[in-house]
Amino acid sequence: MHPTLLNNVNVAALDVLLTPDDIKRRLPMTDTAAATVLTGRDTVQRILDHQDHRVFVVVGPCSIHDLKAAREYAQRLRELANEVGDTLVLIMRVYFEKPRTTVGWKGLINDPHLDDSFNVAEGLQIARALLLEIAEMGLPTGTEALDPLCPQYLDDLLAWTAIGARTTESQTHREMASGLSTPVGFKNATNGNLDVAINALQSAARPHSFLGINQHGQSAVIRTTGNRYGHVVLRGGTEGPNYDTVTIALCEQELIKNKLPLNLVVDCSHANARKDPALQPLVLNDCVHQILEGNRSIVGFMIESNLEWGNQPIPADRSQLKYGVSVTDACVDWTTTAKMLREARAKLKDVLPGRFAS
Repeated sequence: MHPTLLNNVNVAALDVLLTPDDIKRRLPMTDTAAATVLTGRDTVQRILDHQDHRVFVVVGPCSIHDLKAAREYAQRLRELANEVGDTLVLIMRVYFEKPRTTVGWKGLINDPHLDDSFNVAEGLQIARALLLEIAEMGLPTGTEALDPLCPQYLDDLLAWTAIGARTTESQTHREMASGLSTPVGFKNATNGNLDVAINALQSAARPHSFLGINQHGQSAVIRTTGNRYGHVVLRGGTEGPNYDTVTIALCEQELIKNKLPLNLVVDCSHANARKDPALQPLVLNDCVHQILEGNRSIVGFMIESNLEWGNQPIPADRSQLKYGVSVTDACVDWTTTAKMLREARAKLKDVLPGRFAS
């Protein structure tokens, strides 16, 4: 029997990619960028160990689609990070991969030209170049790990990683997280279920062996040591938000029961804001007040933010894209973002230093 009747029956093409080594030679790490990444990772780890009293905030566009707008946002955020850095550690949200419920644009790596041309080789290089540029500004970055091969191309430039609500339950992503070089936030499931995130923390903290690729692009068995800096990200669910004091207390109980560190990050967007960006400031303010009233488990926040408010569909004529406006989830604008972060800093700056003193 002819092999074509058995192999790759539904595959139209197999396009060979540059290896991680190839792309890293084209876009090599610099000393300045490396210092930013190492400092960012160490800071988040110290926050998770309750050795740094500050809270970290992963803030930025829902997804990156316009490099000029991303650079402008990074420059603004870097300036604000200096201003609020005694209280808030700002990490730019730089999301290149977008999980889709059904179909839709899958992100800059998958489709950098937003036209279904799917030039993944170019997308990987664009993504690495942008991360390198932002790191050289002195601003740490965070992203969502979706495709299990992408970390080999990008992981050295990231300070924090999320595993999304649709993939927290995935064995593949738990294994991948166990080997990532960054702290990893696991989101609760889209229905709000917390158990999948708790289970993911336990799984990712342990060693795993699984199939992947090495820096030369060769198939390899990756053997990990486990990642002890996993933590829960509360993003709400179909049954409603989960950042309220009761839900936070119940989540703390689950962490204690499973002998896991009391570390929670609250996603101010998604179901916690009912996908309405106008509610994000209210979510942040509520959680800040929980900290003021004695909460010790909330160590970070996520905010979907862009230069301009809202979102837009991707038009057939790409020249009609509005500058600084999200093409995925709706975001708060820069003015609102700066106000949110300055107000949070003002309320927390005198309280956080003594938070873990006892």
